Amino acid sequence: MKSILNLLLTTMLLLPVSLVAAHPAQDVVKTTADQVLDKLAVEQELLEAEPDRIYGLVQEYILPHFDFVSMSRWVLGRNWRDATEAQRKEFAEEFQTLLVRTYAKALLEYSEQEIDYQSVREDRDSNLVTVRTEVKQGGSSQTIPINYTMHTADGEWKVVDVSVNGVSLVSTYRGSFASEVRRSGVDGLIKRMSERNAGSRLTAD
Repeated sequence: MKSILNLLLTTMLLLPVSLVAAHPAQDVVKTTADQVLDKLAVEQELLEAEPDRIYGLVQEYILPHFDFVSMSRWVLGRNWRDATEAQRKEFAEEFQTLLVRTYAKALLEYSEQEIDYQSVREDRDSNLVTVRTEVKQGGSSQTIPINYTMHTADGEWKVVDVSVNGVSLVSTYRGSFASEVRRSGVDGLIKRMSERNAGSRLTAD
C-alpha cells in the first residue's frame, strides 16, 4: 500500500521533457511539476537537515490543485450523507492532512523516475477528464500506468482521484474508511485519522 501511494502521489510532481500540454488539466500538472522541482533543487540541503520543511512546500504548491471536499465526499460515500456538517469538516481536514503526510514522504523519496504523458481522456457526460501517464522505474523496462481524474471547480482544474494500475486512491480509502465507520462510527474514524496524522511527522536522521 505504501509503495503504491508513493508512486501515484509523486507522479504529478515529475516533469518529463517530452511533455506537451495539450489540455488545460495536463498543463496544471506541468506547471506544478516546474514549481515543485525548482523548490526541491533550491532547498535540498535544508530539507535534508529539516525534513518537516517539505510540508510547507506541499501546502503551497500541491494542495491548491486538489478538491478535498469532493474527494472527502466520494471517499466517505453514503457515510458523508449521514454525517453532520461538523463531522464533514473535521473529516475533510484530517483527510487532507493524511494526504499531505503521504505526499511529503513520497517527495523526500523521489528518485527521478521516467514519466511519459499520454493523451487526456475526456468524459463527455460530465466535466471529468483523465490525465494519463506511464511511469518507468530506473533500470526497468516495465511501465506503470498512473492516471489523474480531474474536474473544474471555481473555474480551475483540480484533482479528485488518482489511480495506479487501475487501483483508485478514493476507492482504496473508501473501503478502509467504511470498515472503520462500521466499527466505531464517523467520530471514531476521525479520531483514528487524527492520531495517525499526529504520529507521522518527519524527522532528520
